[in-house]
Amino acid sequence: QVQLVESGGGLVQAGGSLRLSCAASARTFSTLRMGWFRQIPGKDREFVAGIEWNGGNTYFTDSAKGRFAISRDRTNNVVFLQMNSLKPEDTADYYCAAGYRIITSQRMVASGYNYWGQGTQVTVSS
Repeated sequence: QVQLVESGGGLVQAGGSLRLSCAASARTFSTLRMGWFRQIPGKDREFVAGIEWNGGNTYFTDSAKGRFAISRDRTNNVVFLQMNSLKPEDTADYYCAAGYRIITSQRMVASGYNYWGQGTQVTVSS
């Protein structure tokens, strides 16, 4: 069982930055992958970025590459999503997700993750 609590969303102007945090609690972090997804009402949840807890390997959707960074604090069990150069189209509810032993082909799809946070809203004004 993994519990996830996001924070850090808010309103920001285009070109600005936000850092989202996801506090995780789990019996074990071995083989855990964590990811950030976002969702606009009426649309499917979209992968943004992911990280392997142990090795720290990261991966991003194309729209996030070069603007977003994902990292984890293994001491405090927190995953961060640093979002820079934000655009109005980044406006969405952002969700932290986690799963064990997610195979590579599933790491960028919502169905690959078993645990989800409650979400945090990000609004980017133009």
